[in-house]
Amino acid sequence: MMLNIDRLNDTPLVKEPFQHLMVEEFISPEILERVSKDYPEVPGGGSHYGSTLKIEGEFKKLMDEMQGPAFKKAVEEKFDYDLTGRPTTYTVRGYCRAKDGSIHTDSKTKIFTVLLYMNDLSWSNDGGRLRLLNSGTDLEDYFTEVEPKGGTLLIFKRSDNSWHGHHSYEGPRRAVQINWLTDEAALRREEGRRGVITRVKNMLRGNAA
Repeated sequence: MMLNIDRLNDTPLVKEPFQHLMVEEFISPEILERVSKDYPEVPGGGSHYGSTLKIEGEFKKLMDEMQGPAFKKAVEEKFDYDLTGRPTTYTVRGYCRAKDGSIHTDSKTKIFTVLLYMNDLSWSNDGGRLRLLNSGTDLEDYFTEVEPKGGTLLIFKRSDNSWHGHHSYEGPRRAVQINWLTDEAALRREEGRRGVITRVKNMLRGNAA
């Protein structure tokens, strides 16, 4: 198994100001190295659905486990939340744009947000460090800062005060994001919206070529 479920189970849930937890080395450095070799080619900034990318090899094995029953059960037990019938979707990021990182809470159709960072084992830049915030107005008013080093897992329950964001950074920044959504209708809307965005990006790249 690639995922360190025991480490997740042993990590305390932080309940205030919103429910979250962070697990370092949720995947080991050795597994990170293997998976990174099969990390998909991500065309530019923003989030890209896995269905639009070439997912194969060790990376596919990782994503299969993260959408599998053992990980789901661990999240349900840790957050005391029944995810039966709740659909999932996942996106992949490879590059951070200077405009990324603005403060937000995530959409109301998301129940949980799961982030697994796939960068090097250290992160030297001050930008790109995700901050969990006390308010929606000030990036300096944070209670936790997450270094996006490879293997680090962050899970939070979406709420009206699940504020997060990061200072500007431009450059490679790998992360996969899994969301449990409220229902199938939300999944269709999310995938439809992302599909339009992907098509527009592809058109723009074609025009620029």
